[in-house]
Amino acid sequence: MPHQEKVQNTPLAVIILAAGQGSRMKSYMPKATHKIAGRPMIGWLVETLEGLDAQSIITVISPQGAAVAEAVKPHETVIQRIPQGTGDAVKPALDLLDDFAGDVLIMLADMPMISAATISALIAARHEGGKTAMSVLGANFETPPAYGRLILGADGTLERIVEDKDASAAEKEIGLCNIGAFCVDSDYLAPWVSTLKNDNAQKEYYVTDLVQIARENGFDVRVHVTEDHHEIFGINSRAELAAMEGRVQHKLREKAMANGVTLIDPASVTFAHDTKIGRDCVIEPNVFFGEGVKIGRGTMIHAFCHIEGASIGNNAAIGPFARIRPHSVLEDDVTAGNFIEVNRSHMKKGSKAKHVSYLGDTIVGAKTNIGAGTVVANYDGFDKQQTVFGDNVFIGSNSTIIAPTTIGAGAVVAAGTTLKGDIAADALAIARPQTDIREGWAAERRKRKGK
Repeated sequence: MPHQEKVQNTPLAVIILAAGQGSRMKSYMPKATHKIAGRPMIGWLVETLEGLDAQSIITVISPQGAAVAEAVKPHETVIQRIPQGTGDAVKPALDLLDDFAGDVLIMLADMPMISAATISALIAARHEGGKTAMSVLGANFETPPAYGRLILGADGTLERIVEDKDASAAEKEIGLCNIGAFCVDSDYLAPWVSTLKNDNAQKEYYVTDLVQIARENGFDVRVHVTEDHHEIFGINSRAELAAMEGRVQHKLREKAMANGVTLIDPASVTFAHDTKIGRDCVIEPNVFFGEGVKIGRGTMIHAFCHIEGASIGNNAAIGPFARIRPHSVLEDDVTAGNFIEVNRSHMKKGSKAKHVSYLGDTIVGAKTNIGAGTVVANYDGFDKQQTVFGDNVFIGSNSTIIAPTTIGAGAVVAAGTTLKGDIAADALAIARPQTDIREGWAAERRKRKGK
């Protein structure tokens, strides 16, 4: 790669443009905060830029962009008060770069999957030749979308960018398009931005006009052309967001299988960006993983489970139709079976809840058995209370445990019990109405009814 040593030694700063309203999303949320695999789209871009050792990552947001600022923390944000185009959006970021000397990347927040390799190639292009002050990312299209067209000179350098709305019929036929990523020498960025004008169809200040300004000042502008249209796919609508979600999910599924996870029906499994699953796990169809899930090796996740914010150990069995909610820990050899909900609870090694139960704010001791239909009543209308089951406890079917309660190790709660208060280790708790049996009553009733 030309001038590789210079590229490696040149400091890097980034300006992310994220102040757009995203009107085609039809959303009250800033476009950059819409999620892909559980992460705001701008978060994917920020992670990539962090991997390039950028000294500064500055995001330009709108006055209503507090959610974007939260998504890019701890990086700095600045506000574009009035939307007047991409060139105007760069201006508020320049004050934070007064003392910076190096390469400045200008990126769009709605292009989350651009790769580090492509960005690095764009930066390298900025260092080609002795008079290059700027580089632009481009791509060729057989049928050009409504993107700016890149007009090249005879020597292959970029002469100007014509926005689609300002392009002539002949210019619209050009297949080489602007993708919206730029690298500019910091020595010239601020003075050139200050000379931008809005004499165009949109009456906006275009960052793309920096190309012509650079040329007028005697500098070359280089183009790096990427062949991968998937990574430069921009998101401007719900349909495009869904398309990107599909691409990302495909990659996450491929990665999981390559790491030793069996997916029975890969297309029906949804991962989060940070899902971690150990080897020899089996994931049956229609399973959803939210953020913050970690699963050990050899665990079976049966069909139609929803798991988020939870840690599950080795050789566990979950579902079918189980919901494991955030702040839950299920240790090795745990079973949380069909129609089980576990919320903010810790199930210790070998414990079991196989059928139709709710465990909220609960500690379940090792090898404890939770019978079918058991409900932990953890909420009194004002506060959440904790229930603790010791090791080797047996809870009979259809029991209601009213928190706060501690049940000692080895204790038994009889089926149908409604329990309030603690019970000692190895005790038996029975709290249910006395059965009233009336012999012959059913036959007499049928006789009276003539049945």
